[in-house]
Amino acid sequence: MSDPHPFAGRIWAELLLLACLWGGSFLAIRLALNEVPFATSVAHRVFWAALILWAYVWWRGLPVPKDPQVWGALLVMGLLNNAIPFSLMAWGQLYIPTGLTSVFNAGTAIFGVVVAALLLRDERLTLRKAAGALIGFFGVATAIGLDSVRHIDITSLAQLAVIGGTISYAFASVWARVHLSGLTPQVAAAGMLTGSSLIMVPAALILDGPPTFALAATTFAAIGYYVVFATAGAYLLYYRLIAAAGAANTMIVTLLIPPVSILLGAIVLHETLSPNVYAGLALLALGLIILDGRLLRRQSFVSGRSS
Repeated sequence: MSDPHPFAGRIWAELLLLACLWGGSFLAIRLALNEVPFATSVAHRVFWAALILWAYVWWRGLPVPKDPQVWGALLVMGLLNNAIPFSLMAWGQLYIPTGLTSVFNAGTAIFGVVVAALLLRDERLTLRKAAGALIGFFGVATAIGLDSVRHIDITSLAQLAVIGGTISYAFASVWARVHLSGLTPQVAAAGMLTGSSLIMVPAALILDGPPTFALAATTFAAIGYYVVFATAGAYLLYYRLIAAAGAANTMIVTLLIPPVSILLGAIVLHETLSPNVYAGLALLALGLIILDGRLLRRQSFVSGRSS
């Protein structure tokens, strides 16, 4: 069976670029957190990225929704896909390595399959999907480590917070499919970030007080990176890839992000990860490959032709 979206060199290049953009965001967020509280960090990310995407929408002349129900759905989407996961992961990164955060983030697709099967009638949990999800869960558990299970401390809570963020992403995916399918992706992203800004800007003011702009150049660069490149730019590139290669093919980026983040964390922050994290990542990758299913179908097809 041929792939309806064969990978050209340009698509691979854009996938690698997206992985670098999102993989680098974990480092940028951690650098910003040295001076900026986590809620304010998230508020910067969603507010400025929303402005950039609205400028893009205006430039392209894309239709903007007027129905209050649509804006209500975008507000919920901003909560599930930005405010909750960005906040949980930013707080978690204060206590665990950036590379480990990215490994947990790779579990988003695993939780997404389970949540979709529970909430959507047309998403059955087949034997293949169940096997992939189970292996992926073992990968997350392996990356957490037995010590974290036996001893609940701030590190354990930080790991659970990041995992909670990935679960929120899974619910966001279902919400978008049910309530936002009629919007163009760029408008949905801009509206979603606007909704999360309406949540995070007041939250940051309450929790952290007025933001200060007397920051080091490194902090400004980190904020600028994850606003312009890892959020606004990455969303535009992500939807471009979905249109060119399909959603299933674009999921490959999930496996490419952790190596980028782990490498950057090691080079810039001198982070070291325990062997169980790499074992967990390998199990997560295996689970995602089984969930995707195409590699297994190709192997079966090749075996059938050779026999």
